[in-house]
Amino acid sequence: MQISPPAAEILSKLHAAGHAAYLVGGCVRDMLLGREPKDWDVATDAQPAVLTNLFAGAEPIGAHFGVILWHGVEIATFRSDGPYPDGRHPQSVTFETDPAKDASRRDFTINGLFYDTQNAHVIDHVNGQADLANKVIRAIGDPGARFAEDHLRLLRAVRFAALFEFEIEPGTRAAIRRHSAEIAKVAAERTRDEVTKILTEPNPRRGFELLNELNLLEQFLPEVTAMRGVEQPPEFHPEGDVWTHTLLMLEGLVNPAATLAWGVLLHDVAKPLTYEKKDRIRFNGHAELGAKMSVRILNRLRFPAHTIERVRDLVAQHLKFIELHRMKESTKKRFLRQALMPELLELHRLDSESSHRKMETYNFCKAELERLPPEVLRPARLLTGADLVEMGIPEGPKIGHLLRQIEDAQLEGAITTEAEARAIARR
Repeated sequence: MQISPPAAEILSKLHAAGHAAYLVGGCVRDMLLGREPKDWDVATDAQPAVLTNLFAGAEPIGAHFGVILWHGVEIATFRSDGPYPDGRHPQSVTFETDPAKDASRRDFTINGLFYDTQNAHVIDHVNGQADLANKVIRAIGDPGARFAEDHLRLLRAVRFAALFEFEIEPGTRAAIRRHSAEIAKVAAERTRDEVTKILTEPNPRRGFELLNELNLLEQFLPEVTAMRGVEQPPEFHPEGDVWTHTLLMLEGLVNPAATLAWGVLLHDVAKPLTYEKKDRIRFNGHAELGAKMSVRILNRLRFPAHTIERVRDLVAQHLKFIELHRMKESTKKRFLRQALMPELLELHRLDSESSHRKMETYNFCKAELERLPPEVLRPARLLTGADLVEMGIPEGPKIGHLLRQIEDAQLEGAITTEAEARAIARR
């Protein structure tokens, strides 16, 4: 596999200056798995001062740890770490010349490999190649110590296991369960980003099954673990409880936007709180309450406002497809023309395929979107607010009301001209 040009240039410069330098970490792992690396990292025995001289204009992203960024590639001096008092950063580091010491501080064996480009040789101090071959996620050294150093590794173990379809080695698995409560100490933004990767990378169902099995999910998303065992009406949900239904939907995701993935995860989050069983099982108001709960959850995880609003709207509207055949033409067109419709329609498809499997409404909606061109869904205005004021209508709420009435008539096909719009306004 071809190495990225900036990484190749970095290695060449370091070798020319007489330093040991290797590709390291995820890029080596991905190369050995036959995957295209997303990021390239270089480790070297060159001290930080040497790196800043060799790579003018590099960004010092971790000067204390001997890490710089040059043309998108991280370059780091071999090091060993001192204690991690905050569960994220080492209190001190020692720069090393031996890559074995650098490997021993890393998280998992599959991420502790070096690649010597000069000799086309993998340097493996942690038995990572065997774990790659056997499809195993194993902490380097004492797993408890690795998780105590950086609590986010608890989630990273799950993400790698799901992404690569690997098993978590029993000792590492047991340590995750023992340390699961420590994930609550991780900054919300870091948890948010790692969980979003689990949701949007391949095999999110497996990821969430592992989060549940290892007692991690209840630490940061107790509202989701509450779905377990919440029965549903079998005539609409023969697949089982709310948790099973949600897992099936996650299984159906393919390269989703983060907003769609979170919308799928949270679309039924209010069902445990709205469960009612009389003549049959009902969840009255669960979409509306779920939208409010989604806002609280995503705020807690420090999502940006635009993401929160999109997920809120997906959750709030996921049941509206039931009303589609009863909608007035104008209401239907307004519903279909929403910017979130592609994600909302995909959520509806997953919802239907993971429950009753009746796809008539989905197919109708798709056909309508194909049949109705943009100019029919969103016709050009026949009159503006200024036009209505010129006609003698006082400024105020009535202007907006009249403009909507006129657009309703356009969407219903009742009017097509300015004169007809003015007649409605006069009436």
